[in-house]
Amino acid sequence: MADSVSRPQPLVYSTRSRADQALLQQGRRLLAAGYRFVTPTPLTHSRVNARPEHQRATDLRGVFGWSRPFDDQLFDATRLAELQQAGIVERVDGGWRATLRWSSLGPLLLAHSAYPTDEADAVFFGPDSYRFASLIEAHLQQRFTPLRRAVDIGCGAGVGALLVARARHEAQVLAVDINPRALRLSAINAELAQARNVSVYHSDVLDSVDGQFDLILANPPYMQDSQRRAYRHGGGALGEQLSLRILEEALPRLNREGTLLLYTGVAMVDGHDPFLDAARAVLAGDAYGWTYRELDPDVFGEELEKPGYERVERIAVVALTVTRLR
Repeated sequence: MADSVSRPQPLVYSTRSRADQALLQQGRRLLAAGYRFVTPTPLTHSRVNARPEHQRATDLRGVFGWSRPFDDQLFDATRLAELQQAGIVERVDGGWRATLRWSSLGPLLLAHSAYPTDEADAVFFGPDSYRFASLIEAHLQQRFTPLRRAVDIGCGAGVGALLVARARHEAQVLAVDINPRALRLSAINAELAQARNVSVYHSDVLDSVDGQFDLILANPPYMQDSQRRAYRHGGGALGEQLSLRILEEALPRLNREGTLLLYTGVAMVDGHDPFLDAARAVLAGDAYGWTYRELDPDVFGEELEKPGYERVERIAVVALTVTRLR
């Protein structure tokens, strides 16, 4: 049984450092100021920032949403020193630039990587996050079985874990990732959201955490990324490898009537869905009930111009929902 497998002791992330507490304080300041920002696609971000009037930030949204450089005069000396202590501003172009973004998700405010997300350990938040959130919220509204234990695999900024934790206060919710930067920001975002039933662990999929789950969430990277950035590169021929691994390793860890909610993207080749074919093979038999649907038929069209995507017609966003029947 999965429960009896000996696993490495997971590393737990908590927000105890002075820099973490300073970053938390900045998040609280933004909430108190009524700050809101909806993060668009990278192409939209680039196009909006390219407008002449947007070369410099003039307000909080310009600094912490649009990632625009700003001048010393935008903040007083005390506030600027606090931002430096939090480690979220750096000198650039004769002024400053935030190294993090803050984005809104309903009443929540989440810290994640600044634009552009070029670093190998960048922490993603964007339109996929909003679609993933809608999928989770719809599932929770329709779920009538108890939810005692849940895990968000590859938690990133912590979207899945936070939504479940706030909707099910009695549940133990784990947020796991292999990216230390994601663990830090997930822990900060959980504390900012006062989601005290969230625990943040370092784990490669579920390798470092024990036990069974009533709900397993995952929004893994699904692109073929030449830079192999953690938030984009899914591995395999067309980015599908990690999604399939999560499917295979999550199924034995589901309790009876437990559900895997997998949000991912699929590179469609000659009108064919290779991920669905592979998933069918994994789910063969009568132990699981499952549904599969396209949420968006065409995302990240610019990727089709890159090497490796020559035969791909489109990239679709899909939701695979699997429930253990026995």
